[in-house]
Amino acid sequence: MRPFAAANLVSQVQLAGRRAYATQRPSLIASRARWTPRPVQSQIALRQSFRQQSNLTPDKQQVKKGGFRFLRWTWRLTWLSAIAGLGYVGYGIYETRNPVDQPQPDPKKKTLVVLGTGWGSVSLLKKLDTENYNVVVVSPRNYFLFTPLLPSCTVGTIEHRSIMEPIRNFLRHKKAAVKYYEAEATKIDYEKRLVYINDESPIKGDVSQTQIPFDMLVVGVGAENATFGIPGVREHGLFLKEVGDAQAIRNRIMDCCETATFKDQSEEERQRLLHMVVVGGGPTGVEFAGELQDFFHSDLKKWIPEIKEKFHVTLVEALPNVLPMFSKQLIDYTEKTFAEETIDIRTKTMVKNVTDKYIEAESTGPDGKKQLERIPYGLLVWATGNAMRPLVKDLINQIPAQKDSRRGLAVNEYLVVKGADNVWAVGDCAVANYAPTAQVAAQEGAFLARMFNQMAKSEEIEAKLAELSDVQEKASSKEARNQAFDEIKDLQKRLRRMKGVNPFEYSHQGSLAYIGSEKAVADISWFSGNIASGGTITYFFWRSAYLSMCFSTRNRILVLMDWVKAKVFGRDVSRV
Repeated sequence: MRPFAAANLVSQVQLAGRRAYATQRPSLIASRARWTPRPVQSQIALRQSFRQQSNLTPDKQQVKKGGFRFLRWTWRLTWLSAIAGLGYVGYGIYETRNPVDQPQPDPKKKTLVVLGTGWGSVSLLKKLDTENYNVVVVSPRNYFLFTPLLPSCTVGTIEHRSIMEPIRNFLRHKKAAVKYYEAEATKIDYEKRLVYINDESPIKGDVSQTQIPFDMLVVGVGAENATFGIPGVREHGLFLKEVGDAQAIRNRIMDCCETATFKDQSEEERQRLLHMVVVGGGPTGVEFAGELQDFFHSDLKKWIPEIKEKFHVTLVEALPNVLPMFSKQLIDYTEKTFAEETIDIRTKTMVKNVTDKYIEAESTGPDGKKQLERIPYGLLVWATGNAMRPLVKDLINQIPAQKDSRRGLAVNEYLVVKGADNVWAVGDCAVANYAPTAQVAAQEGAFLARMFNQMAKSEEIEAKLAELSDVQEKASSKEARNQAFDEIKDLQKRLRRMKGVNPFEYSHQGSLAYIGSEKAVADISWFSGNIASGGTITYFFWRSAYLSMCFSTRNRILVLMDWVKAKVFGRDVSRV
């Protein structure tokens, strides 16, 4: 009964559906028969564009998604690179701060004595393999000074300790221990192979004088300031060669400014006190003049407005132009920039006498006539010329081949002092037909390090050759003799390669100088020619170049922080 009832129910539902369809069909047909307006052209175009956009949407989303993925990975790589860089710098600082124990040198090896801690000596020590020699360093200055940035220390742009690297910091990281004595070398006895040293520090022990024997000697004591016999220069002028000089100049600048504002000071005396004279148109004098004018414009005239109209800088140069080692284009640019900065350049002017309040100078006019004039000053900075130190003069007198030397120790193409054995000279105390610059001294020191390393290896090979010769003579079998012969042949070949050392040849990388107002000039060697540039972009290149040339990571960080500090807070105008 139940299946039959279900079938009956289904048939009734189907019948009801047919009736409803028949009832509605006439109205449906009528509605379809009515006229409907056709879509206009704009509607068709809109629908087509909508369909196209609908079809393109997935691709655009994919491109957008891919772009975001690229940016996300770039950001991650940037973070990872920054973290890796910080980790590398941090590890380097940790390694510098925690030196390992050094083996003591073999007393049987030769004693190499290095005098001085300047550019030449430090470049030598930096690349020398100290395991090959007993190295002894003697210098009254227990640090290396990055002299190109010394003019910035005179006005507080950079603090002096930022460009100083303690000599023991890197000597403790050499392969073998190096002895250092803070002392002044007073005499070199060439015949006896002795160096006499004195402790010149304020605190002395029971022994303050002694002597050091040497097998090899490197003289890198530099030069002292030349006064050319002009009276009063050493008594009244300030030099710019050491840290103490920069500190003295900085104090003198502030003394002149404060004294000029003293109550009831005469107008004439104020003008004298605020007249800063720089003698020497080389890079040192030009950079100091530029730094001093920047100090006045950026800081002094803000905090001491009374000196605003009186402060003046004059650069005195005996030659026809400043920066003679630069191209004519850059010389003209420097002189034009100085004129804009109101720095007076007095070329063809020779200083004849210096008193405590003025200098007497002889200037040559355009017509060739010479005129003697007095130039009052408050600060006199002498930044020109080098002279031999007494130690170098005494050594020259001991060597007959050096009797004609007037500027320093004459050396050959291997930097060996002429007329002497096992004595070398680098830097300003050596005469090698190159300009006495830091760049030359650094390359000379690096050359000596390479040569000394090869000499040590050559001596080691020669000793081994002598040993193999004995083995060959005493060999009982033919095979042993042939084996020794092959080893001797191979060592002789290596020895010939090592002894073929090329002579020293200076490679000029270019010249840089800061000229004030955040401008610099650069004369850079490029293949067979030079690239000369000047301006603000060159100024940033000058900064980056000097920053990269700093001795250590510590120096670079400190110098960079000093630059930022001076830019944000200004230079300090207090007197210490």
